Amino acid sequence: MRLSGLVVLVLIVLGNLGFWFAMNRPQSGLPWAGTIKSVSFSPSRADDDPTIVRKMPHLDETLLPTRAEIDEDLAMLSGVVEQVRTYSTLEGLDQVPELAAKHGIKALPGAWLDERLGRNEVELENIIRIARDNPGVDRVIIGNENLTLHRLTPEQMIRYLRRVRAALPERVKISTAEAWSIWLEHPEVAQEVDFITIHTLPFWERVNIDEALEFTKRMVREVKAANPDKPLFIGEVGWPSAGRSYGNAEPSLVNQALFLRRFLNFAHEENLDYNIVEAFDQPWKVNLDNTASEKHWGIFTVERKPKFDWIGPVIEFKEWPFQAAAATLIAFLPIVFFLMRWKDLRLPGKVFYAMLVQFAATLVIWTMSTPVVRDLAPATELMMGVLLPAQLLLLIVVLINGIELTELTWSGRMKRGFKPLPPGTLTRFPKVSIHLPCYNEPPDMVKLTIDSLMAMDYPNFEIIVLDNNTKKEEVWKPVEAYCKSLGERVRFYHLAPWPGAKAGALNFGLSVTAEDAEIIGVVDSDYQVRKDWLSALVPYFEDPKVGHVQAPQDHRDWQNDLFKEMINWEYAGFFDIGMVFRNEANAIIQHGTMTLVRKEVMEKAGRWAEWCICEDAELGLRMMQMGYESNYVQERMGHGLVPDSFMAYKKQRFRWAYGAVQILKAHWKALIPFKNTGLTAGQKYHFVSGWLPWFADAFYLMFCVTSLFWSLGMVLAPRYFDTPLAFFILPTVGVFVAKIVHHIFLYTTRVKCAWKPRLLSAVAGMGLTYAIAWAMWQGVFTKSTPFMRTPKMAEKVGLKDAVMMTLEETTLMALHWIAAIAVLIPKHNFWDPEIRLWSVVLVVQSMPFLAALVTSIISTFPSRVPEETTPAEPKAPVEAAPV
Repeated sequence: MRLSGLVVLVLIVLGNLGFWFAMNRPQSGLPWAGTIKSVSFSPSRADDDPTIVRKMPHLDETLLPTRAEIDEDLAMLSGVVEQVRTYSTLEGLDQVPELAAKHGIKALPGAWLDERLGRNEVELENIIRIARDNPGVDRVIIGNENLTLHRLTPEQMIRYLRRVRAALPERVKISTAEAWSIWLEHPEVAQEVDFITIHTLPFWERVNIDEALEFTKRMVREVKAANPDKPLFIGEVGWPSAGRSYGNAEPSLVNQALFLRRFLNFAHEENLDYNIVEAFDQPWKVNLDNTASEKHWGIFTVERKPKFDWIGPVIEFKEWPFQAAAATLIAFLPIVFFLMRWKDLRLPGKVFYAMLVQFAATLVIWTMSTPVVRDLAPATELMMGVLLPAQLLLLIVVLINGIELTELTWSGRMKRGFKPLPPGTLTRFPKVSIHLPCYNEPPDMVKLTIDSLMAMDYPNFEIIVLDNNTKKEEVWKPVEAYCKSLGERVRFYHLAPWPGAKAGALNFGLSVTAEDAEIIGVVDSDYQVRKDWLSALVPYFEDPKVGHVQAPQDHRDWQNDLFKEMINWEYAGFFDIGMVFRNEANAIIQHGTMTLVRKEVMEKAGRWAEWCICEDAELGLRMMQMGYESNYVQERMGHGLVPDSFMAYKKQRFRWAYGAVQILKAHWKALIPFKNTGLTAGQKYHFVSGWLPWFADAFYLMFCVTSLFWSLGMVLAPRYFDTPLAFFILPTVGVFVAKIVHHIFLYTTRVKCAWKPRLLSAVAGMGLTYAIAWAMWQGVFTKSTPFMRTPKMAEKVGLKDAVMMTLEETTLMALHWIAAIAVLIPKHNFWDPEIRLWSVVLVVQSMPFLAALVTSIISTFPSRVPEETTPAEPKAPVEAAPV
């Protein structure tokens, strides 16, 4: 490794470690060294679950804490807290006052009330008994947030309070606990209690941690002002250490520590009576509302360990060095490998790709550790388990695109660049048999193609026109007559009926090819070739290792049509970027036009594969496996016509994507790494990595559909469907952004077009996302699909047809927009930044579907007519492709 590479490696490692340190840097705040006046007390352990016991009482011995465990907890809290507050008299909690007194701790018992009136009677009997039997009990709380949660009416609460007051000893004061705002709304309830018990939980009020203490102070002031003659007890105050965000409120260990320290100092200065919620984390509480935050309010973990230091600095995740080390180790070997391989790569390229690899590794570790740090709700964990593997695939696709971008931008001159060879290069002129397959093509168009072939300056070639299953004689007969008029060099064959689609016709062409022909050329019926196509490229076959020579697909007659301009430049990107990159590894995709193939090699390879709808790419792979080289000449040697409608454009890409899956399914064994299959490592890499972005489109569609169902759950069942975390957003948004950056950057450096075509080609390519995704999924689960011809010289369609051509995409776009609005409708959702972010993400996810609709509509725009020319005569309608 060169010195520059070593410097880059060191800087990346240090940068990664610095990132993790910054994310977990120690936080300091006001220290607290005193005792805590009161804490909410529930002695449940990790495996206890009172909610199950309430449904199945026979399990109380196994799912409820024992008397010994309650005693152990109270002994641990002795000296730390002055009082414990309980919320019920059932499930063993009636023992707490007695045991607490043994350890010098006061008890504030509560009676749980709700809609179960029979159970309420038991609670009330118990609370009266506890107050009478325990002299240390001087206050009780009847009910908890019953008005806040609409479990009871104010009138019901007043009746319960009066009944208990009448039965209690005079020394015992009575209250009920409610959210601070309830005491302002219901002064009649305040008249029935001896002290006001308010719950001040700024987290559930969606308040940012920096404003939480001031918010608490305001709540206290307002309730005091409304009830000046009543003592005030802050019955619940606290902050969760983990779980999901709630509006601007972020649960974290640091935030919990900072808030409680600040509050305790404030309460001490103001001599407030308060209760911290709560003593221990309670995992069972996730069953109350399926929210992970509910179980992380304890100042001790469920294992009874202190969560943080009350005096010194607090670190969010003490195990962060392991995260940093894991992210470094995952990225280290790939970075070293690429830096050693790219010795001639310029420094910006080394820095860019090393950063990209480290980013991917860090993202993976962050994603995998999020459930540990945040302790997600079960539904979110399930979503993560399903989507994490897909996210890994999408990251791999981003890294693959990064390799292409890096090499093409910063590696300097291409090592395998081929150009048209000058006249006089050949010492002999091997015979070339040019095969021109056509189906239902406009006769005049085919004649122009034949004319361009006849005008070539190469002396030794034949032309075989293969009309494949055209039904209308008025379409194929004129071509036949024209071919006969040109002499023996041109032969015409009408094949009807004939199996195997284009591959079948080409195989027939091989059977009638001149015996002395050494090279097979294939040209689509809409192409007009340069006269030096053969004379400039055939010389490459003097090297016996060359199996085929490929020139780019390029197009003509698009300059005055916005839609055709868009897709012309979209095609150009692959031939100026992807094919150039693949050519460096002798791994190009063979195309079924402007290709020259050594006949002997084609025969050995087994001719064209009629089972595959991308027979050209499949043949190229087989020839490479036999050890033959492929040469890509980037210069345009011929120009064809682009599709006239978005539907034709979409069907063509569907065919290419489906064919890619067919090839991968048939040849996957040949692509296994570290195994001698005839293919080089570079060829295996490119044939897998080159089609992975199309699999990314397939997973993009899966993410989109999942997002729609998840959004529906957020609206209809918010208890079970939480707002997706950021790392669920990354796959779809990340792929979208990566595609745009990759496209614009490489088009700027490799494709000779202005900004407008760059952007328009990006829109056109993005509009194919659904078609590609559907083709990939269909290719995975089916064996074959009909060959879909790409019609040329067709009439323009109307706006209604444009929408119908993108019905699936338009539907998905509309559903995303509806979902984006729907998730904001429920109360408070609009002000929740995470939900607003999710709404934006849904809109962003719809962009490929919108791009399809926009491109389809543009395809209906009339072509611009040059000033010096007259409009072309209307073209005859063309039959649809066979099904």
